[in-house]
Amino acid sequence: METQNETSIDIFIKVATSNWELQNTRLNGLLDKLSDEQLLTQTAPDRNTGLYLLGHLTAVSDGMFTFLELGERLYPEFDHIFVKNPDIAGIEKPSIGEVKEAWNRVNSSLKQKMEAMQPADWFAKHSAISAEDFEKEPHRNKINILINRTNHQSYHMGQLMYLKPKA
Repeated sequence: METQNETSIDIFIKVATSNWELQNTRLNGLLDKLSDEQLLTQTAPDRNTGLYLLGHLTAVSDGMFTFLELGERLYPEFDHIFVKNPDIAGIEKPSIGEVKEAWNRVNSSLKQKMEAMQPADWFAKHSAISAEDFEKEPHRNKINILINRTNHQSYHMGQLMYLKPKA
């Protein structure tokens, strides 16, 4: 039931942002359990390593600064390594410690900036859609980006689970 201070829109935003935070918490918990050696292992034969997937998730989350118009990206160089090229490309990667630090910094900064957003901001167009297209497709908004990125993170977390030792 809606209260005077909390509307359906506020509740919907809280659901979306808390799910994003929950995925971050779950992934952080998994990272705490995985050794550096495990993160350097492929999730399955001929698949990405844990390090690559963490770098990929960091780069994609970092891209949210642009899509949500929250300021400059923190690690744009990660795109070349973890998005535009496959793990097997042989491109030198940052260390596990550097990628973990970037992951934490990106998500901490995103959380802070998202908490400052007003409800109307979430339903505004994101930066990758024109005003004309947004007029035709208003669901292509900033909250949609957050939901999409939360699902993307969940998908790759499922892959990272294969790095856990069997009980």
